[in-house]
Amino acid sequence: MKRDKPFTTGRVAASKGMAFSKSPVLAVRLPDWRSRVMLFVLFAAFAALGARALWLQGMSTQFLQKQGKSRYERTLELPATRGKIMDRNGEVLASSLPVRAVWAIPEDVLQSPPEKIAELARLLEMPESDLRKKLDSDRTFVYLKRQVEMDVVAQIEKLKIGGIDTRKEYKRYYPQGEVMTHVVGFTNVEDVGQEGMELAQQKSLVGATGSRRVIKDRLGRIVEDLGLSREPHDGKDLVLSVDSKLQYIAYNSVKNAVEKFNAQAGGAVVLDVQTGEVLAMANYPSYNPNDRRHLTGAQLRNRVITDTFEPGSTIKPVTVALGLETKRITPNTVFDTSPGRMVVTGKTIRDTHNYGVRTVGGIIQKSSNIGVVKISQLIPPQEMWEMYTKLGYGQAPRFGFPGPTAGRVRPWKSWRPIEYANMAFGHGLSVSLLQMARSYMIFARNGDIIPLSFVKVNEKPVGQQVISPQTAAQVRTMLESVVGPEGTASKAQVPGYRVGGKTGTAEKIVNGRYSRTDNIGYFVGIAPMSKPRFIIAVMVDNPRGALRTGGSVAAPTAADLAANALRAANVPPDSSVTDIIIPDEPLEESL
Repeated sequence: MKRDKPFTTGRVAASKGMAFSKSPVLAVRLPDWRSRVMLFVLFAAFAALGARALWLQGMSTQFLQKQGKSRYERTLELPATRGKIMDRNGEVLASSLPVRAVWAIPEDVLQSPPEKIAELARLLEMPESDLRKKLDSDRTFVYLKRQVEMDVVAQIEKLKIGGIDTRKEYKRYYPQGEVMTHVVGFTNVEDVGQEGMELAQQKSLVGATGSRRVIKDRLGRIVEDLGLSREPHDGKDLVLSVDSKLQYIAYNSVKNAVEKFNAQAGGAVVLDVQTGEVLAMANYPSYNPNDRRHLTGAQLRNRVITDTFEPGSTIKPVTVALGLETKRITPNTVFDTSPGRMVVTGKTIRDTHNYGVRTVGGIIQKSSNIGVVKISQLIPPQEMWEMYTKLGYGQAPRFGFPGPTAGRVRPWKSWRPIEYANMAFGHGLSVSLLQMARSYMIFARNGDIIPLSFVKVNEKPVGQQVISPQTAAQVRTMLESVVGPEGTASKAQVPGYRVGGKTGTAEKIVNGRYSRTDNIGYFVGIAPMSKPRFIIAVMVDNPRGALRTGGSVAAPTAADLAANALRAANVPPDSSVTDIIIPDEPLEESL
């Protein structure tokens, strides 16, 4: 057998008959620098990857952990309970009830059967078209309704609609309703105070929300609780100076007066003479803070502190008190008011009657404009302005309540003789009912005035002496005569109690001129006179009918309020007179 040629490892090129390993192509030698460059590039790439890994693992740990947590860790807000508001006797005036905010993931909800969506709309008390409009959104989250009652939430959960969830929140409830609303105020859906003491004490009542960290899966379910981040702190409870019983009495007295005299509005305030506490503050028209869907501006107005008017005859005791204090007059000083009119720099001032010769006490009893003007002519304007300033006229009251008005008192240097004369009997300046009531503190007390408070006072307040105790006692005697049968406030008498006060009637300014048809009637009184306990001020705005003056509309309202308030507070009677004598035609004060 013939042996083959010896085996060779080289391949023979088919085309040229030579071994592949000896191919000329392989004989080309690459430059050494290219291999070094490639080696350097590979080394640099690995070095960069190593540095990046070191950076991510060592230097950027916190950043990466934060990014990771943002994808699975959530912070749940733990709402704090808003503090309760109570009256001076501990009766709850405002409290927070647990409710739920219903929210949805629109895309998921729209996959539910139409009948379930219709039922959801019914439970949320909204038209189905409005609900679908909310759900027709590109957003991944939308509130359907806030502050939904818990029983309704339970029915919604029974529907088992995908994409519907709830969030815990609180809803404010006001047991006293429209009676107390102008004092307490209300909050919005975010639990932020909007009016009254809810607004004034927002920081104290609201507390501080807490938070809890949890881990959620992609479906939003909590799979792990990581613990509290911040403890929630409930708001502080607030105890007001207001007495619910007196507030109810004041509100009903004002409401009845507005309806009886066909008036536009009315207001009343009751002050504690000893502490300066506001025991009641009522306005009508009012509104229910639990249902504000039809709330109007007229209902919202807290007229006792926001509306200003010319004080009219109610300021006459202040003019007399200054004359007595400066020894320019005495209670028995006589002035001739005949013939019922007088001219000051070309302007005529009138009384409703010719009261003839009267003592200072008689001038107050009959409410003579001319008599008061003649007293003011003995007093320098600067002293009168200083008196007004001490009483708080023209200054916004500082008693921790939102929205008080300052009123208006111009600087004394700009007063012309006729303007000063008008101011002596209450024209040419403006005050609120609360300012007017507070100024009567100097008569009800021993001549000093103390701050007002809407919060219960536990310490005796320090007063500012304005007039002497002797002057205060002298004016009290005059004010008591005003409420007698021969005074302008005979309808303010209260059976079994000695009462004093002063009526006033102010013509409203319409289109820059005094109106002959629109006016405000008011009365500021003290009860009982033997040991003053209450200052009661009443305002009836724009009464329509035959009875329009303060003596006819505000005085009887104040009498009704005082009688009920004195009995409710268990104040013992200080008079044996129980048969009230009211003239057929009570004397009206001069405008």
